[in-house]
Amino acid sequence: MIEDIALRVAATVAAALVIYIGKTVWQNRRHLRLLLLLFTPWRRVRVSVAVLLRLGDEDRYVLFDSPTRPAAFGPPGGVVKYHETGLRKLDKLGFEYEERSQEVMRCDLRGFVRAARMPDFARWLHGGTGRESAADCLRRELVEELGEVGHPELAPLVASVNFTLVRRVTDGPLKVAGASYQQVRLFEVHDLLLDKPHAVELRSALLALARDPAEQHVIAVGRQGIALGREGVHMVLPQSAFLIGDERLREDIQPVRRPTAGQAETP
Repeated sequence: MIEDIALRVAATVAAALVIYIGKTVWQNRRHLRLLLLLFTPWRRVRVSVAVLLRLGDEDRYVLFDSPTRPAAFGPPGGVVKYHETGLRKLDKLGFEYEERSQEVMRCDLRGFVRAARMPDFARWLHGGTGRESAADCLRRELVEELGEVGHPELAPLVASVNFTLVRRVTDGPLKVAGASYQQVRLFEVHDLLLDKPHAVELRSALLALARDPAEQHVIAVGRQGIALGREGVHMVLPQSAFLIGDERLREDIQPVRRPTAGQAETP
């Protein structure tokens, strides 16, 4: 009798556990890697959210000079910003805002959460409320970065362009050297949608700059250069790998100077 009861209890517990695991996996199916964090739910996780623009011609992709990493180039784009409407949810998630070195970094979705809340954060992010859309982020970043690379004359073309999603990438969780926390970076990669004359003109202008050997701040890099992390004398930033796939190929290149006013730091 006692053995029968014990078996039934064990079967009930096992069934409940299977249901719980299945529900958890289904809820987080877009970010399955994040479930690894649930094994250490008490740890802090640094998280950042960014959108990258994939703009290229066949196997060559346009990269911009990085203001914080001299001679290093990466795809246009940057960190998504949260809206005031998202503050309540971020507070509930226990989101700790990373220290901002410049006003331009205000409201960046870059900070810390407990590992146990990371899947909830990712689901909130995927919902799209309380934060900047990918299109708005890319338009804002393109205007800023075109000025940084010395071509503000192209900025008026950006206002009306649209984008189409290529992929979402969960980069991490990764151990950070010299730090007690892990890091997760959530990327979206978008193509420029060539549905308007301004979009076609912007693409043509950037491709022309990337092909110009006299241009110092815009280059074109192929898959081999992305994999090697170098194109000629130029370093290629590791997030460039997400233009061609969903796996990073190289370690981070640390910034050597802080951004000045008007410059955004790489996520």
